[in-house]
Amino acid sequence: MADSTLVFLVLGLTLMAFVWGRFRYDLVALLALLGSVLLGLVPAGEAFLGFGHPAVITVAAVLVLSRGFERSGLVDVIADQVLKVGDRLFFQLVALIGTVVVISGFMNNVGALALLLPVAMRLAREHDASPSLLLMPLAFGSLLGGLTTLIGTPPNIIIASYRGDLTGEAFGMFAFFPVGASVALAGFAFIVLVGWRLVPRRAGKATTDAMFDTANYLVELEVEEGAKAVGWTLSDLHRELEETIPVLAVVRGETRRAGHAFHGQLREGDILLVEAGPEEMKLLEDKAGLRVGAQPADEEGGDEAAATKAAQNQARQGQGKEKEKRTRVDTEGLQLVEAVVRNDSMMINRTVTQLRLHNQFGLHLVAVARDGGRLKQRLRDIRFRAGDVLLLQGGESELSESLGTLGCLPLASRNLTLGQPRLLLMSIAVFAAAILAMVLDLLPAAVALSLAALLSLLIGVLPLRDAYQAIDGPVLVLLAAMIPVGEALESSGGAALVADGLLVFGSDWPVVVTLLALFALSMMLSNVINNAAAALLMAPIAASLASGFGVSPDPFLMAVAVSASCAFLTPIGHQSNTLVLGPGGYRFSDFWKLGVPLSMLVVALAIPMILLVWPL
Repeated sequence: MADSTLVFLVLGLTLMAFVWGRFRYDLVALLALLGSVLLGLVPAGEAFLGFGHPAVITVAAVLVLSRGFERSGLVDVIADQVLKVGDRLFFQLVALIGTVVVISGFMNNVGALALLLPVAMRLAREHDASPSLLLMPLAFGSLLGGLTTLIGTPPNIIIASYRGDLTGEAFGMFAFFPVGASVALAGFAFIVLVGWRLVPRRAGKATTDAMFDTANYLVELEVEEGAKAVGWTLSDLHRELEETIPVLAVVRGETRRAGHAFHGQLREGDILLVEAGPEEMKLLEDKAGLRVGAQPADEEGGDEAAATKAAQNQARQGQGKEKEKRTRVDTEGLQLVEAVVRNDSMMINRTVTQLRLHNQFGLHLVAVARDGGRLKQRLRDIRFRAGDVLLLQGGESELSESLGTLGCLPLASRNLTLGQPRLLLMSIAVFAAAILAMVLDLLPAAVALSLAALLSLLIGVLPLRDAYQAIDGPVLVLLAAMIPVGEALESSGGAALVADGLLVFGSDWPVVVTLLALFALSMMLSNVINNAAAALLMAPIAASLASGFGVSPDPFLMAVAVSASCAFLTPIGHQSNTLVLGPGGYRFSDFWKLGVPLSMLVVALAIPMILLVWPL
């Protein structure tokens, strides 16, 4: 069997696995790489050279620098200003999207979105609005902003590096700016003036209680005299129940302690604030002897007392009857936080039991929302998906680190800190020096940015542990594994075969028609697989097309760079889209409503701009 046929077979199976989504994309990429080695398409001695490729090093350095900006307070300064825009949706969109477009050009666009996502949620909450009107435009704005510079998005880095291998000179830091900025500006204007009207307005508010309907589930259960639970710890209770029922607080006398921080034994008269429905309440009564409390826990617990009374009424009237709307439970001091599951999270396809959330991370899972609504099934049976919104309880000092390790992005409004002015100025100075070195061709991008990241660590802008956490391992593995596979596509003649087919298609048409077809193909591919993988696969095809036409490869490579970063049609094509899927309450088809006209606008503007700036 010809090598080109084997490459197409490997790539076909790889694309199917990417679209299927059963296995994470870094594992799929590694399987593709090792399969290519076993088939003789990639020499064994060169299989892992991708891990030292300049594109991989550049992406890692950009991720570290992005985290440094966050820690130094640069982005918080910007976000603090965004929160002052008022209650008019137009000004909120202008502030949010304009900010994310600008900062996405100088840091990873997923990181830029992650920083502004809590700000958007806070805006929606403060003005009693649906977050769906803000989050999709914000995600698309982060994609548009990434088009403007070399370091804004991985496809730009990949294409620049590929051009360096092809011609001996890589695209520079601002080589993408004329085309990228034009597209970003047009996309920004379209979204804030017209496009936001195409975004579905999901019912409900952007608050924890509205998302999870907390008051309908929190009840107070009393440890009565002779109850089995007397003398048990909360761990004993969970083991006996064989069920994940979060105990949010234990009230003893006038003292209320959060459940995650209570490690003593239960005593007669203790009251447990429990996240439980009728089935769980019956289980707690049968196995632990816990019953709905008759009195409020404390003088300030008026809301809790209301919830207790409502739970008693429910028990008397039966589970099947509709109950009146109840007053919300006071959750102040219980350290509840919302978080969204990222694409690269270790939680995906795993359950709370498999993750050992409480024992290993000190977190209680209280509830899970998906597609804008709370899941009703038992918590222990839920397998997490990217975009799920979790309601978690944990210690304030441990929440940030635990969420980072798990791969979750906190959504709760955070207290903005302005950082330390000295570190803020130093981080900006280090980054500016790296950009200057790149612009003046004093250092390659990988070296300049790696040096900037190292200096940020040495001067204390970012602790070493945070730097390692900032590095997105799955993305780096994807890049490192797919680079040799992409080279195999070229060396085997597979890229030339695809290019020949497109050349035959475009033989009777102007070259621009084939360029348009390449742009459309790359854009569609980026909507179903990771954008970095799309760029890696399409770059050799673009170069072969340019060679076949006998023209400059630059417009073809630039077309791949722009199109691979414009995944507006699905929530799975880019991490930014997936991050807003759950918090915005969107459905899969919602992305088409704004994504289709925005994609058409990008194509209509990008092709003429590419030909103007990078002529054939």
